[in-house]
Amino acid sequence: MAVAMTAFLTGSVTVMSSFAGRDLHMSTAEITWMNAATSLSSGALLLFFGSVADLFGRKSMFIGSMFLFAVVCLAAGFSKTGLTLDILNGVLGIFSASAVPPAQGMLGTIYEKPSKRKNRVFGCFSAGNPLGFVFGSIFSGLATQIFNWRASFWLLAIVYLVVSGVAAFTVPNDRTEKAKITSETVKRLDLPGTAMTILGIGMFCAALSSGGDAENGWKTPFVLVLLILGVLLIAAFVIWEIKYPYAMIDMKIWKDREFSLLLTIMSLGFLGFPVFSFWIALYFQNVQGYSALMTGVHMLPMVIFGLLANLVAALIQHKISNKLLMAIGAFGYLASFTLAAVQRNGDSYWAFTFPALCLCVIGADFQFIVSNMYVLSSMPANRQSIAGSLFQTLTRLCTAVGFGIATAIFEAVQDSPARSGYYANNAVEPYAATFWFAAASAALGVLFVPFLRIGTQGHEGDEGRLVRRSEDDGMNDGGEGVGVGAEEKGRDMFVGSAHVGRDIEKGA
Repeated sequence: MAVAMTAFLTGSVTVMSSFAGRDLHMSTAEITWMNAATSLSSGALLLFFGSVADLFGRKSMFIGSMFLFAVVCLAAGFSKTGLTLDILNGVLGIFSASAVPPAQGMLGTIYEKPSKRKNRVFGCFSAGNPLGFVFGSIFSGLATQIFNWRASFWLLAIVYLVVSGVAAFTVPNDRTEKAKITSETVKRLDLPGTAMTILGIGMFCAALSSGGDAENGWKTPFVLVLLILGVLLIAAFVIWEIKYPYAMIDMKIWKDREFSLLLTIMSLGFLGFPVFSFWIALYFQNVQGYSALMTGVHMLPMVIFGLLANLVAALIQHKISNKLLMAIGAFGYLASFTLAAVQRNGDSYWAFTFPALCLCVIGADFQFIVSNMYVLSSMPANRQSIAGSLFQTLTRLCTAVGFGIATAIFEAVQDSPARSGYYANNAVEPYAATFWFAAASAALGVLFVPFLRIGTQGHEGDEGRLVRRSEDDGMNDGGEGVGVGAEEKGRDMFVGSAHVGRDIEKGA
C-alpha cells in the first residue's frame, strides 16, 4: 500500500480528471498537472526522504506519511479551484515520497540476501504500482458515478487512514542505528541537491506543459526562461552530485554497466506508460463519452494482467535470464503503445485497446521487478532506503517529464489537426500523437536491451550486493553467465554508496 500511494492517486485522477476539469473550469495543462504535480514532487523528494529514513529511522516516518496522506486527500476533496487541486496533488506527492523509502528500506534490511523468498516479497511490493493504478481507477469510477469526483479523494482518505492504523500495530520495529541531528547529518541530507532537483525538474515540466497555452506559444518569454533555467539546474544537480562529498547518490554507482543499462531501459519505457494510461482514459471519457465507472471497467485488463505478470516474474526471476525478461518488457511496451497509436475513433476496442492495456502492464511489471531487485542488491543494508528511492525517483521523474512532453504534443496537434491522411477528421488524432511519443520512447529502450549482460537473480545462498562480471565480459543468454548468483570464475563488483571496489575470487 506504500508503493501504491502514487499509483492509487494517479488511477483515481485519471478516471475523474475530465469531470473535475469541467466542474472547476480547468485548462488541459491544469488537468495534466493533477497527475504531473504528484509525480514531480514525489520524484524530486524521494532521494531526500531516503536519506532521512536511513539516518533517523523508518517506522514512524512510514506510518506518519500515510496518515498525513489521508488528511490531505480529505482536504483535496473540498478544492474550489483547479490551481488548489493541483497544489494539493503536489502535496500528496510529498507524502507518498516519504512513505516509499522507509517501506522499501525495511524490506531490504529484513531480506538482505538474495533468495527465492526475497523475489516473491518484492514481487508483492512491486505489485503495488499496477494494482494501485487500476484499483484506483475502478474505485474512483464507482465513487464518481455514485456521488461525484470529490468522493474519489475522500475514499482515498478513508483507505489510507485505515492502513496507517493497521501499520501502527503490525509493522516491525526499526532496529537500525539512528543518527543524531548534527551539522554533519544535515550535510548528509544534501539540501542543495534536493532544491536543485525540485526547481530544475519543476521548471522544465512547467515550461513543456505551458508552452501550448501561453499567449505567444513557445516564444513566450516566461516559457523560454523556465525551460532554460530548468535544463541548467538539472545539469547543475548532476555536477553537484559528482563533486559534493555528502551527495545523495554516489555517482560511481553509474559505472556499473548493468545498473546503468537497466535503469535506462526502464526509464525509457516508463516515459510512455503513465502517458498512455492517462490519455487512453481521457479518450474514453472525452471522445467515447464513457462515464467514470465505464472508464474504469474498460481499463480492468490492466489489473488482471498486472497480477499475472508480477506473479510470473517473481516465480521465474531466479530461473530465467533477466535479460530475456527485460526484452519481453521492452517489446511489450512497444507493441502496446503502437496498437494504441494506430487505432482510430470507431475501431474495435478488442482489436486495439484491449491488447494494448494487457501488454503495457507486462512491460511495466517485468522491467520494474528485475530493475528493483538489481538496485537493492547493489546497495549495503544501511543504504537500502536510498536504493529504493533512487529507483522510485526515476519512475516518478519520468512520469513528470513524460506528462510535460505529451501535453505539449497533445495541444500542438489539437490546435492544428490534419486535413488529410490517416487521422484526417478523426477525434483520436491528438491522443494518438501522445501514444506515438510513448511508442518512440519505448523503441529507444528496445535498442539498449541487446547490450545487457545480466543473468538470473535471487538464488538461495547468494551473498547480496554482488554484480557478477565474467572474466571475458561474455554473456550466457541462458542465464548462467553474468548475474547475481552466477557460479563461475569472475570479477565481483561491489557497488555501495561510498565506493566501487573490485575483488577477484571463485564462486558466488
